[in-house]
Amino acid sequence: MKKNLQGKVLKLFITKNDTDKTRISTSHIDADEHGILNDKFYNKNDQRAILITSIQSYNMASETNINLSDGALGENILIDINPYHLNAGDTFVIGDTTLEITQNCTLCKGLSIINPKLPKLLKNDRGIFAKIISGPCVIKVGDTVSI
Repeated sequence: MKKNLQGKVLKLFITKNDTDKTRISTSHIDADEHGILNDKFYNKNDQRAILITSIQSYNMASETNINLSDGALGENILIDINPYHLNAGDTFVIGDTTLEITQNCTLCKGLSIINPKLPKLLKNDRGIFAKIISGPCVIKVGDTVSI
């Protein structure tokens, strides 16, 4: 029998489609099966629609003296529990929204720009991609995460 884990949404982010790829922290996001509305990645790749990261990733970086501000890993949703054990096809719930894991987050060269040690450190712990499977929704800071 699987153990249910519960946590909370800590922060939410949108990346604007401007020349600076401005990251905005927000109190809520509107999302659907194509991703997060008003995010530069909306409707680009349904398998990489929403990036979810655990605060554990930031803690791992901090333990090796790499200090990152929240959102630096490119996540849309920062949560306080670790979902990295989930596999593609697994589902979980945030608030009233059901999401499906589509893939583990692959490493990108952007992490090396932050710190050359970061890609190796977070190889399996940067985040997971998910898509909404329960229709249009609103996800808010403080929503319950149930795995």
